[in-house]
Amino acid sequence: MGTHVIKMPDIGEGIAEVELSVWHVKVGDLVVEDQVLADVMTDKAMVDIPSPVHGKVISLGGEPGEVMAVGSILISIEVEGAGNIKDVPVVTEPVKAAPVADAKPVPVPVESKPAPAVKAPQAPLAREAGERPLASPAVRKHALDAGIQLRLVQGSGPAGRILHEDLEAYLRQGSAKPASTANPYAERNDEHQIPVIGMRRKIAQRMQDATRRAAHFSYVEEIDVTALDELRVHLNEKHGATRGKLTLLPFIVRAMVVALREFPQINARYDDEAQVITRLGAVHVGVATQSDIGLMVPVVRHAEARSLWGNAEEIARLATAARNGKASRDELSGSTITLTSLGALGGIVSTPVLNLPEVAIVGVNRIVERPMVIKGQIVVRKMMNLSSSFDHRVVDGMDAAQFIQAIRGLLEQPASLFLE
Repeated sequence: MGTHVIKMPDIGEGIAEVELSVWHVKVGDLVVEDQVLADVMTDKAMVDIPSPVHGKVISLGGEPGEVMAVGSILISIEVEGAGNIKDVPVVTEPVKAAPVADAKPVPVPVESKPAPAVKAPQAPLAREAGERPLASPAVRKHALDAGIQLRLVQGSGPAGRILHEDLEAYLRQGSAKPASTANPYAERNDEHQIPVIGMRRKIAQRMQDATRRAAHFSYVEEIDVTALDELRVHLNEKHGATRGKLTLLPFIVRAMVVALREFPQINARYDDEAQVITRLGAVHVGVATQSDIGLMVPVVRHAEARSLWGNAEEIARLATAARNGKASRDELSGSTITLTSLGALGGIVSTPVLNLPEVAIVGVNRIVERPMVIKGQIVVRKMMNLSSSFDHRVVDGMDAAQFIQAIRGLLEQPASLFLE
């Protein structure tokens, strides 16, 4: 038998170190070729580290949250034959991950064993204190809401992964009682420490960096989207079955593209170290997307060259990839301006943080019906606010206001979106 050592790979883009986000294996596990061993986090994306060999895990080179240099030993696997290195110290005990609350999402590992066809009720299963059961983010949230400790639940999925059916079976047995059904006025003194690692750490670093470096200012304007929404509904009724359904976002992207022709200084990146502003002809729109591991910004490239339905299709594709953790590094980088929306939760006003090195971000608030006075008459209209932020080092207040007013004019007279 020999030892095959896998080192932290060079992921490219001049990256010298990456953060170990999560292990999918532990010491003693048998692994197969192409099985995902770990996820590591770069500045832009989560990257899978697959196994190039069959064998048995004999040591792990770090703990989740640890920043590791490219070329450092990631994992050692016992293999048939000579392996690729000699005299590697063998760790007989698994590396213990830092305690993480059950609500923290964890990527799903690749497993070769099929799930059992029948999912029978199970008795509570005790796990070691530091052991983290396998479960999807949705299952973890379900368990948190129901007050269930996942370590007590027997999983029936591959490698003991806990499924929704397992939680339901556990609840039916009466083994766990949701915290919400206990005395709602009972005094509580529990605390939960959640390490800030992986995507959450990157988000924190980027947000802190953006607010420290850029001179943020926000501009809010209300828009009458009654005619726009009527057009959207009409197009969906006529073409939805063949071209796909339209949300409001592709219309806003189109308005941004058209408005940026007049305000090219807003479609720009600012290198504050080199003191250089780069204005771009291509409009690569980042669309802020909430995923189970945090906020991600996939990029609709060349939005200026796409049709309404082309942008709609690309927004939907990228959002799905981001939420499923499948967006590539290329799909998560290179934006020139960002669009952010919380949908129905959009509130009345927000102050979005810039996605550096961009100099503008357009924020969409929710649509509400309100009485408005038009030509002396009170009528009910669909109103929506745009809450947008700009880098005052690059964008003057007048330019920002005129840019948003241009978008407003295009959205309130939606036919103008398509006039050339």
